[in-house]
Parts: sequence; C-alpha cells; structure tokens
Amino acid sequence: MFRSLRSALARFAVRRAAACQRHAPKRAAWWLEMGCALTPVFAEPYPALVRLRRAIEDRWGALAAAQEAVERFPENPDAWILLGEAYQMVFRQQEALVAYEQALALEERPDAALAAGDLYRRAGRYADAAARFARAHAAGGGAEALWLNAQALFQAGDVRAAEEALHLWATQVPGGQERLSEARAELFVEKPGS
Repeated sequence: MFRSLRSALARFAVRRAAACQRHAPKRAAWWLEMGCALTPVFAEPYPALVRLRRAIEDRWGALAAAQEAVERFPENPDAWILLGEAYQMVFRQQEALVAYEQALALEERPDAALAAGDLYRRAGRYADAAARFARAHAAGGGAEALWLNAQALFQAGDVRAAEEALHLWATQVPGGQERLSEARAELFVEKPGS
C-alpha cells in the first residue's frame, strides 16, 4: 500500500510540474525532483526532469538527474538509456556508449542498439556499428536498422554483407524490390574507407 501511495504521489508531482512548467520552470523542477524522490520505480519523473533541465539549458543538471536514476535503479535499462542520452547532451560520447551498452546487457532493445551503433559509426568503428545495427534489427528495430546495418557494413568494407543486408531491407519496405537499384546506388556512392 505504501508503494502505491508513493507511486500516486510521484504521478501527482509530474502533473503539477507539467501545469507550471511554462511559466515557472524552477517550480516545475522542484515538483519533478519531489516526484523522483518519491517514486518507488523508475518512472516518468526522471525523464521529465531530464527533459525540463535540457529545455532550460541546464544540461549538467540533466546529467545529474540521469545519474541519480541509474544509481537508484541500476537494473532498469530505461534508466541507462536516459543516462546515455544525458551524456550525449554534454558531448561525452564514450560515456554515452558505455550507458547504451549497459542497457543492452540488461535487455535486448532496438533503441539502445541503434544509439550505440550510431556512436560507433561516428567514431569510425564501422564493424562495431554494423553489429549493433544487426542487434537492433533482431530486437525489432525494423527496416531502419537494416538500412543502417547495410551502410555500416559497406563503410567497414564488407560489400557482400552490405548487399545481403540491403536485399533483406528490400523485403521489409513497401516497394523495396522496385527501389533496390536506387537504394544500392545511394548506399554505394562512396568507396569503403574513403
């Protein structure tokens, strides 16, 4: 009963924060901090607080809120994804990658795999990016994950695997077979390693 009361109070705090966010962001932040302190599980107060702090240009405060969420709920992949997003807000890509990888260690999730793959690709680690995009597809990431997988495989120099991923992509998008030659031309505009 005490747990459900805390959950109800946390939801109330989120509603109060939403009501005053536009005209009194500091008061909204106070309500969300209260909601974070009360919630017995990782829930809406933490993402709402991170979003609010980012909106008011307090990116380090957003990171602190996400770190607190991970400290309180280390077994929750949503908390780790929130931490990864917060690290990206302050341009700490390596720490963000670690957070996304931790989320993947807890649960196979397409959002975490896509985010990790994107960071690997930006770092020039195309084979690692392709592996994460493949995991994203396997976890339900759909055609977008296959397209990104094909791009990363091509950038890694594995043209044959990129071609296979592209053919699989074509089976999952409307009109994909008809668009295959156009997609291939778009994908293979650059030579691997250039």
